[in-house]
Amino acid sequence: MLDWAMMITGIMLCVALILNLWRLLIGPEISDRILALDTMFINSIALILLYGMFKGSDLFFEAALLIAMLGFVSTVALCKYLLRGDIIE
Repeated sequence: MLDWAMMITGIMLCVALILNLWRLLIGPEISDRILALDTMFINSIALILLYGMFKGSDLFFEAALLIAMLGFVSTVALCKYLLRGDIIE
């Protein structure tokens, strides 16, 4: 039963990633694209955590943590660049 739930969740996360990619490519505004990129990070983290649960390995949790930090920093840097025109003052 748990395997089916993980499989269905994985399929739903893959569909969400495809929809995020569509928004990233076609988004009308740059803020929509940044939001799509941030959501792609979150969905990727969820997919990696799901795969780690499926395999029973702790290594995937650490990888998800690193991707979460990378996603946060990149989103903040992109937003700061849009607001001020540079990242480092």
